[in-house]
Amino acid sequence: MAYSAAKAALLGFAKALARELGPSGVTVNSVAPGLIDTDITQGKLDEERKAAMIADVPVRRIGAVEDVADVIAFLARPESGYLTGVTYDVNGGSHIH
Repeated sequence: MAYSAAKAALLGFAKALARELGPSGVTVNSVAPGLIDTDITQGKLDEERKAAMIADVPVRRIGAVEDVADVIAFLARPESGYLTGVTYDVNGGSHIH
């Protein structure tokens, strides 16, 4: 519950900053990763649990760190300057809203 509350607060804060800083030319966006293959997940999931989790992801794989980094690199480009107040879910479609 605390994790969900903190995440919601940060996403709301980012949207408020986007509104406040937009007139100054500053963009603020959020990236919300899903299941990503990191040292936190490696070795923590048995193969059966891992397979079940992957089966729930529409793209049928665990995300890579590069998947998240690519979104961040995209947002850092000057060409992304018209994007602000947006949350990018990098989760292979596992949480489609």
